[in-house]
Amino acid sequence: MTTGTADRQRVLDQYERDGYVIFRNVIDTDLIQEMNAHVEWLQRRYPDVRPERLGHTYMHDDPFWVRVVSDDRLLDIAEPFLGPDLAVFASHYISKPPLSGQPVLWHQDGAFWPLEPMRVVTLWVAVDHSTPENGCVRLVPGSHHRDYAALRDNTDVENVLSKDIAVDVNESEAVDIVLAPGDVEMHHPAIVHGSNANTSPLRRCGLTIRYIPTSTRITGNEQPYPSAFHLRGTPGLNSYQPRPRYVEGESMSFRGCEQWR
Repeated sequence: MTTGTADRQRVLDQYERDGYVIFRNVIDTDLIQEMNAHVEWLQRRYPDVRPERLGHTYMHDDPFWVRVVSDDRLLDIAEPFLGPDLAVFASHYISKPPLSGQPVLWHQDGAFWPLEPMRVVTLWVAVDHSTPENGCVRLVPGSHHRDYAALRDNTDVENVLSKDIAVDVNESEAVDIVLAPGDVEMHHPAIVHGSNANTSPLRRCGLTIRYIPTSTRITGNEQPYPSAFHLRGTPGLNSYQPRPRYVEGESMSFRGCEQWR
């Protein structure tokens, strides 16, 4: 986050008050085009997986994905909130196809995650324009000040998580997060958020990236965690996956891939 001291404090204060911040024009057009190609490549590779569910399970050995989540422009956004020692915990493309993209029901991210303490931020990188018409993120400002609520199974409507928050949400309090390609929205793990179905003729795709300070312990049974990569500073408490290698014919080609051989 290359801003002056006053701007940095303003952003930190906004995040503390509202639980989210938007950063405009973070990622350049060339990388966004490569991310778009990556989504299409993943869909060809995993044709039976819904495009809303292209998570780190399918990318942990993918050099392009690690290249994206380790981009200094994204780490520079996360660092003022988490400190200089950074790792990625998880990540997920949520690509809602035109006319049939599934909703994400109201939830709090931290209710799902094996992290202790729950020090983590989500960066949502827009690959497409994200609008109310195609199912942009909606969140309730300030709701991160509340306790975590229980989750309940919900299959009444086809949805990405198959769960929602087990309390009523006053949707009149929610705001739409309208983004252009290359914009980044960052939110708190306890903020209540979701998104509607995409009934428009335009796809809505974004990449979520969950960054942690290396002082946060990943407590899941599988160690190292499949999508845990050390990215900056000292490695801290966790073990991490090795940097994946680019293999021609197996990995997606991208600018600079020769450095990943």
